[in-house]
Amino acid sequence: MRILHTEWSGGFGGQEIRILNEMQEMRRRGCHLALATKEDARILPKAKEYGFTTFTLPFRRKTDIESIYKLHKIARNFDIINTHSGIDTWLGGLASIGSGAKFIRTRHLSNKIHPSRLNFINSLADFIITTGESIREAMIRENRIKPERILSIPTGIDTETFYKEKYNKEAMKTKYNLPQNKLIIGNLGVLRAMKRQDVFIEVARGICQKYPDVFFVIAGSGDGQVCLENLAKEVNQAANQEIVRLLGHIENPAEFLATLDIFMLTSDRNEGVPQSLMQALAMEIPSIAGNIGSITDLHFYSQGKPNFILTQNPNLEEFIEALELLIRKERRILPSRDFICKNFSLVAMGEKTMQVYQNLLS
Repeated sequence: MRILHTEWSGGFGGQEIRILNEMQEMRRRGCHLALATKEDARILPKAKEYGFTTFTLPFRRKTDIESIYKLHKIARNFDIINTHSGIDTWLGGLASIGSGAKFIRTRHLSNKIHPSRLNFINSLADFIITTGESIREAMIRENRIKPERILSIPTGIDTETFYKEKYNKEAMKTKYNLPQNKLIIGNLGVLRAMKRQDVFIEVARGICQKYPDVFFVIAGSGDGQVCLENLAKEVNQAANQEIVRLLGHIENPAEFLATLDIFMLTSDRNEGVPQSLMQALAMEIPSIAGNIGSITDLHFYSQGKPNFILTQNPNLEEFIEALELLIRKERRILPSRDFICKNFSLVAMGEKTMQVYQNLLS
């Protein structure tokens, strides 16, 4: 089975990580994988590093005739073309016509798709994969997608890597220069507006006035880094001590997560099923997140206790309230590694994806 993935985005976050992880998992299952992307896309060197065939195209806009023509020629050598962002979905979908390749559209984000019938590219797809159940339901309800042509396949994580027993907490705190004698609250992700790390920093401002033995840390890089660093500097100066720190990009997220006592995701829109929250739950870290996107796919009760705190609204007040409950040990939660391993592993994602591919080609 020969599968061509496309990606227009120049960034490198959860979406791009999922593409690479899915490609590696399907390669382990005997498929041939390739990636078509832009010359300056950050996913390109990673794909080459992993040994995948790559193609570079302009991907200028959704009506880029040159890219459609070149992609059509490439797609003729593949069984499936799997697209991921808006522009490459239009280009890949149009290029698939007459190529012999089946067109799959993978939808990662939970923001609404315009319901206009002129926005026909999703209806053109032979099949649609979403990263969360709420995204699937919205596309059926608002974009007229037939239920039998769309399936939620949550992103899978490497549960062997995200296993807390592999890491020594004190050693990891030393490696990342974090205080040993404080409760560490962490956030992990690309630094962009939808992730609302500014709210995370404001939570630090509010919490540390009452709880001086708490320390906040953010791991990740992105367009918002300078603004967030300035906000953190302001908060630290107002507190007359360092209470929040940005570490920048880290190569090993599991090591970072191993330093944490509590994980807090402050995103307020557009999430599917966020990988950082999955990873924290796999490492059985008490966690907090807002009820947005498909985050509820990760939330369940065992023995009458939730596996993490899900705030009704993703705002400063509710995040502070939830965090205080955990700090004071007034709210009991029961993180379940087994739940994550069973439903959100690379193996689970690979099995469901392979079934979709086989059904399309049969």
